[in-house]
Amino acid sequence: MRNVVKDKSFRFAIRIVRLYQFLVSDKKEFVMSKQLLRSGTSVGAMVREAEHAETKKDFIHKMAIAQKEINESIYGLELQKETDYLSLTEFESLSKDAVEILKLLTSIIKSTKNSINN
Repeated sequence: MRNVVKDKSFRFAIRIVRLYQFLVSDKKEFVMSKQLLRSGTSVGAMVREAEHAETKKDFIHKMAIAQKEINESIYGLELQKETDYLSLTEFESLSKDAVEILKLLTSIIKSTKNSINN
């Protein structure tokens, strides 16, 4: 069975790693890009951890951390765009992927909470 959020968060992490490499080598930006690298790659790591959660509450907790990390990544992307390190086109492409992951995570958390309450 295909795990969409797992696949998308992994592909997003790869894009963030490549963006980090570009920002460091071409733009000589070292501080904001490092934080974006951390948050952007931790989303998929938390999704992977959630796969082996001990309980549904533990699963929700791990997915909620992933949700916070993708939200932080969106902030980091906005910051890179507003400080002219990212073009609008680059930003929109990455932001679109991040928002999609955020929506998936939110939906998963809500449906899991509903399954606990019913």
